[in-house]
Amino acid sequence: MQLTKEKVLSHFELAARIYAATMLLTYGFGKLLGGQFYQGSIPETVASLPLSEVGGFDLAWTFFGFSYGYILFIGGTQILGSFMLLFHRTKLLGAATLIPVLLNIIVVDFFFEISTGAMLSAISYLTAVSFVVFYNREKVIKAIKAVIPDSGEKKRMGQKLLKLGIAIAIVAVIVLLENQMLNFVGR
Repeated sequence: MQLTKEKVLSHFELAARIYAATMLLTYGFGKLLGGQFYQGSIPETVASLPLSEVGGFDLAWTFFGFSYGYILFIGGTQILGSFMLLFHRTKLLGAATLIPVLLNIIVVDFFFEISTGAMLSAISYLTAVSFVVFYNREKVIKAIKAVIPDSGEKKRMGQKLLKLGIAIAIVAVIVLLENQMLNFVGR
């Protein structure tokens, strides 16, 4: 078997997908099973502090753990995106699902001082997922071009936007006039 540059890159792409998906599945299921965030009970050492003395990590973990629906959404998104990343046909959709989640994790880790290790892990997962997008960039470019309107469509879209803008301006004037009339006659 002769290893070409393309074959080597395809092996790296598959490895990147498996790596990112495995790690993010672990975090996704960890959230759903109560292993991440302060779900239901805040540690006594945190709960006994005045809010102004609570550190960024504990504030974030308390906030994110407050809503189980939010935890389901974030954990479920990580799980869904990871599974999609594993399959050839859905890998780009998985990447599109995971990139915003990973960017958010990195931003939270940085600004809430979660831990440098956690942030570096999230950066490595983002790098792996970004490599998948880069490796498949021709498909991505083709998909973007498919949704960008041609010049005729741009002109029609511009006309529709102008019509919508005029309609919104008329509605705004009506609302302002109505508000002025109500203020004049009393609510």
